[in-house]
Amino acid sequence: MLSRLVQPISHHLRTTQFPVPKERYTFPALCLLYSTLSICNDLPKKLKNFERKPLVTSINELKRRGREKRKERQKVGEIVLQSPENGLLVQKLIPIAKEVYTARSELLSCVSRLVKLIAIYSCSICGEVHVGDPPHQIRTCNVRGSLSSKEHSWVKGGIEHILPLVESFHLYDRIGRAVSHNEMLEVDRIPAIVELCIQAGVDIPEYLTRRRTFPVYCVAGRIIDFEKRFPKEISLDKDIDEYGFPYKKKRLNEDSSSREMHCDDIQAVAIRGMKAWKKMCSGASKLMEKYAVQTCGYCPEVQVGPKGHRVRNCQAYKHQMRDGQHAWQEATINDFVPPVYVYHIQDQQPNKPLVNELKRYYGMLPAVVELFSQAGAPVEKNYGHSMRVDVVVPDMDEEKWVV
Repeated sequence: MLSRLVQPISHHLRTTQFPVPKERYTFPALCLLYSTLSICNDLPKKLKNFERKPLVTSINELKRRGREKRKERQKVGEIVLQSPENGLLVQKLIPIAKEVYTARSELLSCVSRLVKLIAIYSCSICGEVHVGDPPHQIRTCNVRGSLSSKEHSWVKGGIEHILPLVESFHLYDRIGRAVSHNEMLEVDRIPAIVELCIQAGVDIPEYLTRRRTFPVYCVAGRIIDFEKRFPKEISLDKDIDEYGFPYKKKRLNEDSSSREMHCDDIQAVAIRGMKAWKKMCSGASKLMEKYAVQTCGYCPEVQVGPKGHRVRNCQAYKHQMRDGQHAWQEATINDFVPPVYVYHIQDQQPNKPLVNELKRYYGMLPAVVELFSQAGAPVEKNYGHSMRVDVVVPDMDEEKWVV
């Protein structure tokens, strides 16, 4: 009897339609309130000092793979390794590696040209970045040593603030042993994306790397290499040491004057830079699917290769318990090419600083994309949600009507 009574009531609630007055949606303040309820979920979560980066692969899957590897090591038979685990290159990824290396050089050229025309600001206390003049007035500086008003202390920035340099140890043999703590000053540190391109097939004369013609073999968990350790065309005394690591050589010329692009059409430079940024990020993601990249779970340290290094220079949360060693885990593209998110300045607000009272209406973009956007390059649709194109920034007098 109770079920018969409940069913008509629920059916009545589903079918009953309550009239909604149309005048409610014609009021501009309420329409604006509806737009501001959208939450930007595309931005990566800002972790606290004690939080660890989220794992790309679940912990249960990592445990299952570890059990399988232990079972395989107990067998005396040979374990078949695929490229690049066997030391050989993945042939279909060599053109992609060359494209990434070329795109990075073109990206640096475009950014170096535009930073002279568009102002870059950086907070001297918290390190927040702003692209455009004047800098915003949003009070988000909430770190130790900041002002009581949480206002930023802006100083002039440069290319290193919108394109932070992530370095990695250069490995002569990517499947060899890891860099020890005593060798940290003897092995070159180069941009991580350059190291990824080198391991994927790009040859740079300044940085030697081992190219195998025959694969290595894994028998009972041990790597067996039947090739000679050092090729004949490489001199052991001049180029590499007895442990297989190259001596420190002259670093690549990273001076911005050498990669400056001379072009009068600023919009054309911005469009080329936007394409180079997209090509570099998409190509690096494809390379990282085959060539492993490791990152520390607590600090920004990155090592390109199947394993992390053994240098004890981690200063992150509870590094004393790890004796300064890094908590290595699989890296993502945001760890490898960290995007610095800045507030997006819309076209309808030229030469007006972003105010703190309207901060919930502003969108955000990676600093490089925002730089190219202000120079006239169109922004792709996949950035539409983060830049909040569906939100109209009101004036200060209109903000008072929003409850």
